[in-house]
Formats: sequence, structure tokens, C-alpha cells
Amino acid sequence: MDRTRMSSARPVPLRRADIPAAAGPPRRASSTGAVLGAILDHGPVARSTIARLTGLSPASVTGHCGVLIGRGLIKEGPETAGPRGLGRPHVPVEIDTARYLLAGAHVAVTHTTLALMDLRGRLVSEERLPHTSTEPAEVLGRMAERLPRMLAAHGSGRTALALGVATGHWVDPAAGVVLHHPQLGWRDVPVREVLAKATGLPVHVDSHSRALARAEQLVGVASTRASAVVLFVGNVVDAAFVSSGTVHQGPRFGAGNVAHLPVGTGDGSTTCVCRVTGCLQSEVSEPAMLHRAARQGLRVATFPELLRRAVEGEAAVVSLFRRRARFVGRAAAVLLDMFDPEVLVVVEPGAGRLAPCLAELRAVAAERSLVCDDAERSVVPSSFTGRVLATAGPAVALGALHDDPLGPWPALPAVS
Repeated sequence: MDRTRMSSARPVPLRRADIPAAAGPPRRASSTGAVLGAILDHGPVARSTIARLTGLSPASVTGHCGVLIGRGLIKEGPETAGPRGLGRPHVPVEIDTARYLLAGAHVAVTHTTLALMDLRGRLVSEERLPHTSTEPAEVLGRMAERLPRMLAAHGSGRTALALGVATGHWVDPAAGVVLHHPQLGWRDVPVREVLAKATGLPVHVDSHSRALARAEQLVGVASTRASAVVLFVGNVVDAAFVSSGTVHQGPRFGAGNVAHLPVGTGDGSTTCVCRVTGCLQSEVSEPAMLHRAARQGLRVATFPELLRRAVEGEAAVVSLFRRRARFVGRAAAVLLDMFDPEVLVVVEPGAGRLAPCLAELRAVAAERSLVCDDAERSVVPSSFTGRVLATAGPAVALGALHDDPLGPWPALPAVS
């Protein structure tokens, strides 16, 4: 379904570009960041419109735009006449995508996904590097070695502003450290320090669920801006929570550990380190899906192959994904009742690519949740289905740029 329009039966979430000009963004890291966000949403856009969007004075908006133009983050477009040809003409501003890119890396259990993103949040290039080893030095070293070549091949002469890194489990974004990732065997890995030294770029690090929540806020579903839950289902199962426009991290940066929610009695076919029968991780993770497929006699080596066969309509495989959707729906119901978000975003390829799976998930969530009165509106697939991992890494850097566009970005001209 096209989520940018209204269904004939039920309303569905708007995207950020559909927000009327009178609506101001609830997340305001800084006045300059608010201006940059308004331009990302609505550009090309007049300065007077930005003033209405942000609540800032026209003079203040003009000043912020001048600084952003000077830093090469936005540019002026051709002069435009007033509405219906009336009033004074204006010179709109928009995001400048010609000078800079954001680099990103998502470190998964089996591979790293490298990506380049422009300042409008559009992916320019992506590349998968299968792990030859999960030792941190090996994974980070290959990443640092490959990025300059990728930028030279696909950057069209643009400069990388920063490198964003996302991965699962427990990440401390303030220190730039992966505190614990059991599947990789990582503990207290100083990702920022290692990669900043190797690449010469500012490095920003966060969990992939929080990175995707930030991506949804910036360039995804409009209603995720102020209040949302993002539920990530892959090799790792975790979540992120947005409240009052801020992605919650927790005092120890551990918010979002939902992998071991009890979602059913389970059948004993899969085990988990938590020893809880029927926990979410043991029922819906990619290894659990492959294990279940093998028990049913399906010859499949990898999860992408399993997904491909489901998309092609193989009944037995579709049935596995529908079962997965029902268990994810149970977790969604718990999270909906726990946080009562405006919207719950499910980052799971079955929900994004198989209509019966999304319908199944929504039906279970609506049946089990006390607060979900319109599952079609409040439970939605990721805005980035098919490019989730490529989006997560650069989204960390894009979020940092919008939080503080006047901060210490070495590649940008200094603020005068």
C-alpha cells in the first residue's frame, strides 16, 4: 500500500514531506538544526515558510540560512514568484547535495554493509563485505581500507563529512564503544577511536535500532518524529523508543533490549542463552528461521535465500514467514501497550515485502493490544525495506549533523 496517501478504508501515516507548513518539528536540537530540518522536509522552501515551520523570527532564519549556505549544507535556488503570481518573489533554499556525503557502516553477524548517503538521506552506493573473521581489528580494518576506494569510485568528487557506524546489542554512542555484541564476540570495542585514527573522519557510533529510529524521524514516516517504537528483527532482535522527539538511550545506553520477551510457549525446537522457552529471539531471529526451515526439510543455506523463496511465493516458506509475523505481532502488542507510541515501525523483511505477513502481524497486534485501535495506521513496515542495513550506518552521521550542524565538522568551512 502507498503510505503517502489516505486509504479509502483507513488513514495511514504521512511522510515528512506531506506535513503542512503550519506544523513545527518537536525535535529541536538547536535553532540552526531546526532550520536545517525544515529545509530537509520541505525544500526548496522560502525563508518565510521556514520561519512559520520553526517558530523562529524571519531575521533569525535568514541568519541561520546564511551560515548553512556558508558551510555548503544548503544552497539557494532560482527566484520564485509569490503564490498565484502575487506578492514579492522569493529565493528558496534547499539541501545542497553537490559537495558532501556521509559514509556509513552496519556491522552484522555475517558481514559489514558499507554505504554512502547524500545530505538528503538518499543512498548513493552500498557494498557488502562478508566477514573473513569477526575479530574487531579485522572487521574495522577492512572497513577503513575499503571506504576511500568506495568514495573515489562513487562520490563524484564529493567530500565525506563523517562516518556513522551501527550494530546490534549494547552500544555506548557517547564513548563510541560497542559494549557487548555476543554474536560477534565483541566487548568494549573502541570503534570510534580505531576508525577515527584509521580514516581521519569524525566517527559516530550507535545501535542499529536507534539509528533506524533516527532515519525514520529525518526522512521516513512523519508520525515517528515525536513518538515511536522501532522493532528490529534480524540476526539480532532489539528495539528503539522515541519520546518527545528524542531517541531514548537510557543512563547506561542499554534501552531497547527486547530479544528475550516471552511471546509464546515455544515448542523446544530452538534454544536461547536466556533459557526462556518461547522468547522472541528464539522464535523469530534469522538463525531460528533457518533452524525451523531445516526441521521442515527445506534445503536452504542462508536467510536471504529463504526470503527470496518466500517472495517468489513458495508456500512452505511463506508459511514460515507468516508464523514469524504472528510472533512479532505478539511482541508488537506488548510494546504498543507499554509505550503507547504514535506509531510502531517493524523492521522485518516479511512485513515489508509480503502483504500476508504484514496483515498477519497487524491482526495479532490489534487482537492482543489494549491501545491499538487502528493497526493499519499504528503498525507500519520500515520506510527502508530492502536497504535497511545500508541506511543504518550513514543515518547515525546524518542524525549527528542535524543535531549540531555548527559543531566541529572538520570538512566544513568554519563558522564566521
